[in-house]
Amino acid sequence: MSDKRLTILFMPESAYGPTNNCIGIGDVLRRRGHRVVFAAEASWKGKLEALGFEEDLVDLAPPAEEEQDPGQFWKDFIRDTAPEYRKSTREQLDTVIRPIWEALIDGAKYCEPQLKAIIERVGPDVVVEDNVVAFPALVTAGVPFVRIVSCNPLEVKGPGVAPPFSGLPADGTGWDAFRAEYDRTHRELWSAFSEWVVEQGAPALPDLEFVHEGDANLYVYPEILDYTAERPLGPSWTRLDSSVRETDEEFTLPEIPGEGALVYFSLGSLGSADVELMRRIISVLARTPHRYIVSKGPLHEEIELAPNMWGAEFVPQTKIIPLADLVITHGGNNTTTEALHFGKPMIVLPLFWDQYDNAQRVHETGAGVRLDTYGFADEELIGAIDRLLGDDALRARLAAAGEEIRRRDGLRLAADVIEKLV
Repeated sequence: MSDKRLTILFMPESAYGPTNNCIGIGDVLRRRGHRVVFAAEASWKGKLEALGFEEDLVDLAPPAEEEQDPGQFWKDFIRDTAPEYRKSTREQLDTVIRPIWEALIDGAKYCEPQLKAIIERVGPDVVVEDNVVAFPALVTAGVPFVRIVSCNPLEVKGPGVAPPFSGLPADGTGWDAFRAEYDRTHRELWSAFSEWVVEQGAPALPDLEFVHEGDANLYVYPEILDYTAERPLGPSWTRLDSSVRETDEEFTLPEIPGEGALVYFSLGSLGSADVELMRRIISVLARTPHRYIVSKGPLHEEIELAPNMWGAEFVPQTKIIPLADLVITHGGNNTTTEALHFGKPMIVLPLFWDQYDNAQRVHETGAGVRLDTYGFADEELIGAIDRLLGDDALRARLAAAGEEIRRRDGLRLAADVIEKLV
């Protein structure tokens, strides 16, 4: 622990995954006596202050006339682009991935003057970014810069691993064609963004990368899923086997009719905005003898649960997963790593971004099952549930892995790296 009281500025992406990751690490640093300031997006106003942090927030676009829920921009974006998720990952490069980069870049450009002003006001000793896009003000602040990768670590590319966003198998099938299509659909966008980054006084971006490496780099992924053998990382990189926040409210399991196993079902705050998909999965789960806790998400009023289910718009995920026997997830990095932190098998139904990569990795390492999100047959989902719940050897293996992941204590390891960098 540092003897000096540090001022640490966090800037997470305005989605629940990166923000919750930073909350977990920031809470450890705050309890060690450091001053922790969040330059989060403005829709988080009051949410971070309630957890003991300072807020000095930014707008990523002209402010909305009405107050928005945290991360509302991305909820709306995902809802509007949901029809594209039925396409292959290669087709999504042009219709989902590139538009996401464009929106992120627009936000970075819009808030650059605000960030410079925040850095002047706050006077940080270290800056921590959990995002996939560069904010030049963060790397030109004149203090150490920490990059956090809280998406699947294929974000850190290498010749021995599949290209990010592809969900392709580890045997190399389709890699070259996917990379060529990524180059075709993204090079012009990347080149223009890198030129703008340089104009702001920051270093040019590496080829086809949208964010700089840090003086220290953290990534969140359990060793049992990691790609370290195929793509070793340099000494500036530290793996956090998990980064599970300790700020979720306590949870008392409600009475749910049924005698079967307890299953947690969540497509994340963004994926659950696809109400049609949520309803279809719920209708299948209703046919099983098991009990379900459902994270209903922002459009919760449009989602009706079956009698063997309980759910709410928001649920304290880190308190629920330990109680569950199985997790059905979209494959977001937070849920994937949290499920393994608590030693639970998964069924993964990916939608976009790195969720396909997590789904493939869970499947090929035997930690669960990947299904075709929009094309699965009812009996495939029911069969996967029964198979995973009945695999005692797998459940024992994952329980032991969870114990080791918890022992490694990623939150405090991350706090140590940030302190030592200063």
